[in-house]
Amino acid sequence: MATQNSFTIIRRGAERLLHIAGEAPDGFRGEAVADGLHCPLNAHNADILRKALPWTAPELVGLRKSFGFGDRLGIATPGHLDALETMPESGFFPVLPQQSMREMARARRSPQQVMDDVAWAVLETGYRGGFGCDADHVKTEEEIDRCIDAGFIGFTLDPGQYVCAAADTDDAAALQKHLADLPWDVLQSNPKDHRRRYATRQASGNAFSEEAYLRAAVKYGAAIAHTARLHAHLRSRFGAAPFDLEVSVDETDTPTTPEQHRFITLELQRLGIDFIGLAPRFVGDFYKGVDYVGDVDAFDKDYATHAAIAEELGPYKLSVHSGSDKLAIYPYIQRRTPDYVHVKTSGTSWLEALRVLAKCAPGLFRRILDMAVDGYAANRQSYHLDGRTERIPDVDDGALPTLLDDHHARQVVHVAFGPVLETHYDEVYAALAEHAEAHREGVRRHFEKHLAPFRG
Repeated sequence: MATQNSFTIIRRGAERLLHIAGEAPDGFRGEAVADGLHCPLNAHNADILRKALPWTAPELVGLRKSFGFGDRLGIATPGHLDALETMPESGFFPVLPQQSMREMARARRSPQQVMDDVAWAVLETGYRGGFGCDADHVKTEEEIDRCIDAGFIGFTLDPGQYVCAAADTDDAAALQKHLADLPWDVLQSNPKDHRRRYATRQASGNAFSEEAYLRAAVKYGAAIAHTARLHAHLRSRFGAAPFDLEVSVDETDTPTTPEQHRFITLELQRLGIDFIGLAPRFVGDFYKGVDYVGDVDAFDKDYATHAAIAEELGPYKLSVHSGSDKLAIYPYIQRRTPDYVHVKTSGTSWLEALRVLAKCAPGLFRRILDMAVDGYAANRQSYHLDGRTERIPDVDDGALPTLLDDHHARQVVHVAFGPVLETHYDEVYAALAEHAEAHREGVRRHFEKHLAPFRG
């Protein structure tokens, strides 16, 4: 006869515990109680939980239409799942443990915490619909290892530091020198053969002019080589086991042209890198936490071109990074890629947490705002923003929540989460725990706005 037990998240004062009623499966560690076991929500018990209840562990996403719900604080998953439940017609498969190493460091979290926080939240909400994971914007083998050890099976490789933006404007002589200096051993070719492949004959039905080839190879060649190195490391760790892989070149200064998109894809395929998604740099500005800035018709035309390439050479998903709050372009994304798309969001859940603080703990929020304004010059490094501190309106306490709708205030506080948590960690979490339902409801409402334009 099968062992009868049940798993529940309970609260004992300020502490959350796993309560296992009945006979606990082997491996759980905790305190014996009259009807079972009380277990701390630690990494060991989370690992055993994923083995005992596989629906609390991530699964492969593949080519399913997907939505990345980033969570800097580790407490937004219930609100994310609530929004998904009310908008099933969006057709999205959720990616829940998703955070970049940059953001983990600033938020004082580890890959293990990101993975475990989702496992506990999935158990607490009773969600059994499955979810993917994303070790986002990993740049090194060491970062990959940390995420694999935490249970990640989905990765976004970010070779952006190797993208040569000067290739868009350099003259022919400079391009020729850059081409010769590419890491040809990693690219498994040489300048002469590689140039002939793309410039003098059709490559998989895609002809490149001499100039288009040179600019694409110089701009992205070193980035593709770094992607190949990281992919080889992933394969050495996973062996024959599958994993989800996305390649991102979105965090660059200049857009990815259609020819450059083709080049990236053909090179990844030539090198045997099996990927499910690609994040080009689209036209326009994708500032953090605010709507798209630019000509939406120009975006539509650009996005449609990239979508056609992904369908022709794939299929693989177009991935829209910094996708938080880009409400103006969601209808175009849905129309052009109703199936093969991934939308990635992150800081918008943090902003909804700040909205709760602005309403329920105005004194704390004002200190956070002051810190964000004072530290903006440093905080904005490595982020694409146009927020200006001098344009943040001065409001009284009752109107503080409206600052979370202001174009400039949103960006300024969006990137302040690192210093804020360094200084006010306990206060922020205590206030959000006290107003947990308000936070969950705010996250739900906000993400319903994100998902609604994608209804089929």
